[in-house]
Amino acid sequence: MPENSATTNLNHLQVFDIEDVPSQTQITPSKCYDDDGRLKRTGSVWTASSHIITAVIGSGVLSLAWAIGQLGWVAGPAVMILFSLVTFYTSTILADCYRAGDPNTGKRNYTYMEAVRSILGGVNVTLCGMFQYLNLLGIVIGYTIAASISMLAIKKSNCFHHYGHKHPCHMSSNQYMIIFGVTQMFLSQIPDFDQIWWLSTVAAIMSFTYSIIGLVLGIAKVAENRTFKGSLTGISIGPNVSETQKIWRTSQALGDIAFAYSYAVVLIEIQDTVKSPPSEAKTMKKATMISIAVTTTFYMLCGCMGYAAFGDEAPGNLLTGFGFYDPYWLIDIANVAIVVHLVGAYQVFAQPIFAFVEKSAGQRWPNIVDKELNIPLPCLPSYKLNLFRLVWRTMFVILTTVASMLLPFFNGIVGVIGALGFWPLTVYFPVEMYISQKKIPKWSNRWISLQIFSVGCLTVSVVAAVGSVAGVLVDLKKYKPFQSNY
Repeated sequence: MPENSATTNLNHLQVFDIEDVPSQTQITPSKCYDDDGRLKRTGSVWTASSHIITAVIGSGVLSLAWAIGQLGWVAGPAVMILFSLVTFYTSTILADCYRAGDPNTGKRNYTYMEAVRSILGGVNVTLCGMFQYLNLLGIVIGYTIAASISMLAIKKSNCFHHYGHKHPCHMSSNQYMIIFGVTQMFLSQIPDFDQIWWLSTVAAIMSFTYSIIGLVLGIAKVAENRTFKGSLTGISIGPNVSETQKIWRTSQALGDIAFAYSYAVVLIEIQDTVKSPPSEAKTMKKATMISIAVTTTFYMLCGCMGYAAFGDEAPGNLLTGFGFYDPYWLIDIANVAIVVHLVGAYQVFAQPIFAFVEKSAGQRWPNIVDKELNIPLPCLPSYKLNLFRLVWRTMFVILTTVASMLLPFFNGIVGVIGALGFWPLTVYFPVEMYISQKKIPKWSNRWISLQIFSVGCLTVSVVAAVGSVAGVLVDLKKYKPFQSNY
């Protein structure tokens, strides 16, 4: 990296303790450096929006038709709008936590956990670290599962095209998880978050591509049916769905929708790539407004049209559940776009984990972590190979790939991750930091309103978590390790 390693280690200090982080040395900004001595940040509203859209419009959009199918025409769209409003509000107050004190010149918090440390401190730092990094780990595992299912769907689509829709075409997704993992081994060697902007841009374009294809196919299916399927209250209780299953599925649907809006976990890290002036908070709030508006529009269209097309039969994954068979080449294009998008999305959520481990390890073993080998290349500048980064990041990708092969339950995993991460990271910590920063008096009307808001979101998260765990337990009854056949 071009910047001094000691400065880098100081700026990215992330540990699970309550010690104070050394204050940043304020440096007069120049053409090449920001006020904290780091190279000038170059991010804008549009690069931040690309990162957010890459993080938000992920595999979650594919489960929304199923989620609305469990909730019905009334509760489904209402819950989706509610989650979008909650995410937008908490994201705007979280954006104000990037700098402590003055929004233009205050001390920077480079990561979510660092913001919690500087504003709340104490046990909150440990809890935040646990929730954040376990959530990030769960998301990259979920994305590995989703990418493998999409790669498998391409092969199955061609199988159905050649042998007919009634042919079983059963295949294993394990080899596709391995292919995805090998790809991530190479991409994971990109040193820092701000160097993957191009990957996020490509991924964002791909997310729009497959969302539009899913929407168009849904519209075509509705036109073919000449009616809107579905009901006001969602999937009906009957021979195939008991009252208990209806409750669990409704709860899991809440988790799926929460997962679809999950990006607060990387918001501060994205904000740290943004240039100033204007203030980073102002830019991030604008990027958040653009991104949430765009994603909610896509979510509503894709989810509602998918439900309208299939009703109670809406598949758990719109483009790989094979409600759509033809045109098979269009299904293939959509699934290729999903895979490319998830390749980038994996990096958006994995980079904070990489930074945490490497900066923490750098505090203890700087001679090992910072050691680089110069590898000469013909006709090119020599390549600097960091052995610690190579070994640790490769092991991380292997771990997530093996975990994905052990737990290949797309809908259940999506619901559990969304439910467990939504309240603490999207609601609780932003609200508590806002109260602390604004010095809102305890038991004042504003304080009570914020606490009611937080408790309400906690209740939704608990209900969603219970339903999602129940869904995974049902999947486990017919599960054999490393045998994921679809």
